[in-house]
Amino acid sequence: MATGIRCRCPRCGKGPLLRGYLTIRDRCPVCDLDYGFADPADGPAFFVMSVVGVLGMAAFMAFEFTVHPPTWVHFAFTFPALAAACLLILRPFKGWMVAEQYVHKAAPPEFESIGKHGPF
Repeated sequence: MATGIRCRCPRCGKGPLLRGYLTIRDRCPVCDLDYGFADPADGPAFFVMSVVGVLGMAAFMAFEFTVHPPTWVHFAFTFPALAAACLLILRPFKGWMVAEQYVHKAAPPEFESIGKHGPF
């Protein structure tokens, strides 16, 4: 989990996992691990939106009900803070999900049909 959050290679813990902001590298430059197994898809975005949505809305409502700021304050401070929180934790969530796929030996799905679907 720690190597994923730091966006490091899940095998050696030293090589960088991402190239740029969210692009997964093809291979680890240190231990040559092929990152072909890694396909977090929209999982990181879902978890980030869920965490920031719940905690952010709780903070938003507490701020709104206690301080009663004008609407421009939310546009100037609250909404950019929520967007910054999403962008701040998106990389660690993506690294964590790729590390979990490595630990649990994720592979592309293989469907097997025995040819009998139903009682007939």
